[in-house]
Parts: sequence; structure tokens; C-alpha cells
Amino acid sequence: MTEPTTFVVPEGIRRSRADKVLASAFPEYSRVAWQRSFDAGLVARGGKPIDRNDSVSAGEIITFSHPEAKPSELRPVDIPLEVLYEDEHLLAINKASGMIVHPGAGTGEDTLVHALLAHCEGELSGIGGVERPGIVHRLDRETSGVMLVAKTDAAHRGLSEQFSERALQKEYLTLVSGAPKLLSGSLKKPIGRNPHQRHKMAVVETEAGGRDAHTDWEVVEKFGQIAALIRCAIHTGRTHQIRVHMKALGHIVLGDDVYGWKPDARLKQQPERVMLHAEHLVVKHPITGKSLDLRAPIPADFQSMIAGLREAAKRGR
Repeated sequence: MTEPTTFVVPEGIRRSRADKVLASAFPEYSRVAWQRSFDAGLVARGGKPIDRNDSVSAGEIITFSHPEAKPSELRPVDIPLEVLYEDEHLLAINKASGMIVHPGAGTGEDTLVHALLAHCEGELSGIGGVERPGIVHRLDRETSGVMLVAKTDAAHRGLSEQFSERALQKEYLTLVSGAPKLLSGSLKKPIGRNPHQRHKMAVVETEAGGRDAHTDWEVVEKFGQIAALIRCAIHTGRTHQIRVHMKALGHIVLGDDVYGWKPDARLKQQPERVMLHAEHLVVKHPITGKSLDLRAPIPADFQSMIAGLREAAKRGR
């Protein structure tokens, strides 16, 4: 635990939430760090611990400490990573399909976090906690493509803010069944938990718990009536957003058996995973302000699937 700090709420503060007042006065500490301090009872007024949502006023004396950061018990594992960009603040990689981002029940020592601990030699933001050091966002296990990792807390906060404020550009490539009649379109359909199958997401009205979700899409290539290569730009980051929106459009992502994909007899090669690739990410560097334009090359299995679809389309003529 750090040494206690005494803080007098400055003049001009009119009954504001304690966590917001402290976070504003001490920006060097992250939101998560304050949350841990409140949860541990280390923020007090008049010697009595207060909650983060308790109100404080000008002139009140607050004392606080922060719990010591718990060192990671995860073992660094030397797993090759395809690095797209790296400096002392952050890292961008092309995540391989099949790689789980962070440890959990039933996972082994082959997650992205294990690889990052080795690659960065422990120099990762601690905001994500012991199990998720440096992790700013995530991709599903089967999804490949661009992922950002924060090495410092300042970078983590800056990147997280851009994700939460939707101040970045995210584009995915996906292969879907069938051929859309239109060449492009926009879906604005709220997404929430499937009320009948909780492990799935679905288009759900906001009154029933759905959250707004916005996907723009355009056809890159059609393979007869068998399938199409689609580029999706997402303006929100809902779980399974592209998979759910493509299903709502009537075109299920190839290999996505969770949302209804069935093997197609017209294909010599069936997809071995959900055919979704985070190809392009444009983000402002959280420290320098420079624009980073990051692209992840299309992986071999994705390219092979495209080649197989072209052949299937020719046979169908």
C-alpha cells in the first residue's frame, strides 16, 4: 500500500462524486486504480471509508492510499508475434486466428497475454489487471487482424478513450454466404443478448436491452451467388457485431456455425473458422498525437478460401 495522501477538496466544487473529483485532481492515477482504492476502503473522509459515488464538497479533507500492484503470476512464453508497429508506448500486432487474447478457465499458456509478457519483457500497462496487462480491446479467438496493446498506463488511457468515444476507424474483411443485391449499405440495428440462447447475440430492440450498433458495408468481390467478400466499417464495438449484422442482412459469415453457417457442397474446401479479419485500423497515437494507419495482411487461410470461392464460382457458370 502506498503512503497516505491528504487532499483538501478545492473551492468551487459543489457536491460532486468523490471518484470524479479525485480523478480530476490526480490524473496520474487511472480510473481502475481509483476503483481499486475505493473497493479496498483506502479512501476516507473523517477517518471513515467512503464509496466512489459518495458526494464531497469544497473544504472537506480526503485521505487516500493505493494498493500495491499485484505482480502477474502468468509466465512469459516465447510465442512469435507479427508486429505491425511498435514504440515505447504501444504495440500493434496482426493477431493470428486461433489465438485467445487473455487467460481464462480452460486456457493454457498459449494466449496473447503470455506472448506479450515475453515480447515486452513485462513492460505492459497494468490497467487491465493481472490477467489482462496491456489489453485495450479484444478480438474473438477465431478472428485475425490488427490488435493494439498498451505498454504504459498513459497510452492505455489514451487508447481506451478513443475506443469509448468512437474516435478511430475500424475496418474488417469478411466472407459471407450468398451475394447481396446491393453493392453497399448501412445497418443501424441494436444488438443485445439473445433472449433464448444467452451465449449468442442478436438484433434486440433497445427496450429489451439492445445497445445501438452501426455497421457500414460494401461488396469487394462476388463469387457468383455462392458468397461475397465484404468490407465492414464498424462505428460501435458490440460483441459479435459484424456476425450478427451480416446475419440480419441475410448473409451469414462463412464458418460461423454459431449463427447458422452450414457446409456448402459447392465448395471443395470448407472454412475451418469464422472468416473475419480485422484488416485496417486508423488511430491517433495517444502520446504523440500522430495518426497511425495500421493494416494487417490477409492471412493464408483467408486467401486460400477466396481462391476456392473463385474456382467454385467458375464451375457454377
